[in-house]
Amino acid sequence: MGELTTDHGVIKTPIFMPVGTLGSVKAVSQNDLIQKVKAQIILGNTYHLYLRPGCDVIEQAGGLHKFINWDLPILTDSGGYQIFSLSDIRKLEEEGAHFKSHIDGSSHLFTPENVVDIQRILGSDIMMILDECPPYPSSYEYAKNSMGLTHRWAKRGRSQFLNTQSRYGHKQFQFGIVQGGTYKDLRIESSKFMADMNFEGIAIGGLSVGEPIPLMYEMTDLNTDYLPKEKARYLMGVGTPANLLEGIARGIDMFDCVMPTRNARNGTIFTRFGKVNLRNAKWKDHHQVLDADFPSELCNSYSMAYIHHLIKHNEIFGLVLASVHNLTFYLWLMDEVRSRIESDTFSTWYPEMVEELERKV
Repeated sequence: MGELTTDHGVIKTPIFMPVGTLGSVKAVSQNDLIQKVKAQIILGNTYHLYLRPGCDVIEQAGGLHKFINWDLPILTDSGGYQIFSLSDIRKLEEEGAHFKSHIDGSSHLFTPENVVDIQRILGSDIMMILDECPPYPSSYEYAKNSMGLTHRWAKRGRSQFLNTQSRYGHKQFQFGIVQGGTYKDLRIESSKFMADMNFEGIAIGGLSVGEPIPLMYEMTDLNTDYLPKEKARYLMGVGTPANLLEGIARGIDMFDCVMPTRNARNGTIFTRFGKVNLRNAKWKDHHQVLDADFPSELCNSYSMAYIHHLIKHNEIFGLVLASVHNLTFYLWLMDEVRSRIESDTFSTWYPEMVEELERKV
């Protein structure tokens, strides 16, 4: 358990960051994120915001915080993962990543330097370096060369960060990203490299890209052994509530994932008793609330029959209720984890909780 202090607020860790790719967490208002979800920080994406609405619009607004009316911390991903996903329309070179917009096919270049400059314009509290996320599986040679490119980019990105200033008067932090595929020696080498770069925090990248879950846990456990304990450690793109608990047990402080909101829109919610498929016909005549003691409207204010009706017919209100619920659950779980760590009961509590979370209700 720890604290990460930014000019927009103190982040208590372990923490989950709702994903607001385009400056908006899908189906959830900023007010609900604060009042209901109890979010401490949200994530935006450099690639998507650079393309839409564009840096000029956000700069004119006075930065991303003012543009979206959000006074708490923001982390921006560098766009490396999005470029990785554009494998058919991008080219990686020493200079940077050439890619074509998935919107209109226009050509663009991200370099370690201009990704820092873009994130200076966005004004996020935490910015990420440009990296390459290798696919799974990758050969040892590919993973090693990719890691080397990420390391060289990290040096250039760090230099640009240290030689530029925030545009809006608040402090910005920069996190490095560990790579190395699923090869132990490369993961260790990359962890040591990023630790020596003196970033304000360090992320573990290149996982949750298709590898078996036990292998993800193994690589996470290995990385955290070599990352400084006094700095925030961020496992990117993970995951289910059970994944979060397993990550925390291995020393992770920060998480992000689209899963809670994406699953909500598809009719799946996470609860203290396991996963619930809201589209399941068994809820059609269930005229009781799901969990009267849980602090979300979906659980304590409406019958499951009504929620089932909304979700089955794709009513927007149902998607909002499910999205707010799932994010509320993720942040509730993080609060419970911090309480368990403080009372020194986490290690005995979390294995049983993982089993509960994996159940289907």
